[in-house]
Order: sequence, then C-alpha cells, then structure tokens
Amino acid sequence: MNTVEIIFSPTGGTEKVANIIRRQWSESTVKIDLSDPESDFSGYAINKEDQVLVAMPSFGGRAPAIAIERLKKISGNGAKCTLVCVYGNRAYEDTLAEMEDAAKECGFQVIAAVAAIAQHSIIPQYAANRPDASDKKQLEQFAQQIASKTKPTASVPGNRPYKKAGGAGLVPKPSKDCVKCGICAKNCTVQAIDPATFSADTKKCISCMRCVKQCPHNTRKVNDAMVSIAAMAIKKACSVRKENELFI
Repeated sequence: MNTVEIIFSPTGGTEKVANIIRRQWSESTVKIDLSDPESDFSGYAINKEDQVLVAMPSFGGRAPAIAIERLKKISGNGAKCTLVCVYGNRAYEDTLAEMEDAAKECGFQVIAAVAAIAQHSIIPQYAANRPDASDKKQLEQFAQQIASKTKPTASVPGNRPYKKAGGAGLVPKPSKDCVKCGICAKNCTVQAIDPATFSADTKKCISCMRCVKQCPHNTRKVNDAMVSIAAMAIKKACSVRKENELFI
C-alpha cells in the first residue's frame, strides 16, 4: 500500500496543508503534481489498497478547472480518498462538492474531506502565516481521525449546480526590471506565458500567482490598484479568523 498525494499547489500553500495531514499517515509518499502541464496523468496507476489524498486550492469558491480536468484523467480503482481544499480565509463555497464529484467520477471512494486555511495567494495580508501552529495541531488531529475511517463520507458542503466560475481578473505582468530568465514561462501551470515576451495570455492565465511566487528577481507583479480593490471587496469576509473543518 502506498500513500499517494495528488496535488495542485501553484504557490505552495495547499502543499503545506496537505503535507501536515499526509505525514501523520506516512513519511514517504508518491506525489502526483497536477500543476505540471507536461505530465501524462492517464499513465498513473492507483491501486485499490492505496491511501490517497487529493488537495487543491479554492479559486473564487470553485476548484481550479485545470486541476479538475487533470484529476479526471487518473483512474482511482476504488482506492480510499481524502479531499483537501485550501482557501485564503474568505470562503470555499462549492470547491469540495466539485472535488467530490470529480473524485467519484475517477473511481475513488471519498471517505473524508477537509477545508483548511492558508495564506491568500494574491492578497497575503489575509490568513498571513497560515497554516500556523494552531492549524498544524488541528490538522494532525484530523489526519488521525481519518486514518481509522473505512466507509465513504456522507456528504460535503456545496451546491449543485456549482456557482459560476470567475475569470482571471488579475494577470501578472513582467516589470521593466525583468531579466528574461524564463523561469516564469517554464513553470506556468497552464503554459500561458510567452517565452519570447514573457507576457501572459489573458485567456489562458488562471491567476494562480505561481509565476509571481517563483520569480527569483521579484519582477513579476499584478496591478497594485487592482489588488487593493480586490482586498477591499473581500475585507469583511476575511476579517474574522476562520477555522479548519473536517467532514467525515
């Protein structure tokens, strides 16, 4: 039996949460990176006996479409699966429901689900430094409860049909100080960045902020005014600390 981590974590927040849970089950794991646009996800073999964790962020209350698309190429073969959705302290809305539907379509048995908090990928003052020590302790307790679970979970929160998905409103751009190293284009989750100009295709970009996070020269940014408007729009929803939730 393997512990398998199927993860979409463009900026690392989702991976931090997933690793806290997974380490309670096993120090070693087989990792399937849904953010790799060059992987052949249909080629991965999941055994029925494997313990599987599927983790991805919530983008505007929905699961990232590209992550769901890639997940659906993997055959679950009846393996027991825990879903983890990570959000920046606003709301996760229909993310878990969408993940549950996709996982079941793949043939996984969903036995548990977790909604967890990590630092907001676009507006870092929200959920700053989370998951913190309190989160870690709680998530470890969740993992221990999940470890003894054998039957499918009754349900997860969310609406069907799902809420309408939003577009990529905040598209990072290179500043005048860009040295054209190419790291952003190489690591873009959806190959939206032109390797010649380093501009992003606004129709392809999913605003995951991976290029901003991985730029070694800090020269890739989103429009400050647009970020400020977005921050004000969700300030009320993000003003109160939200806690992690377990559905089992």
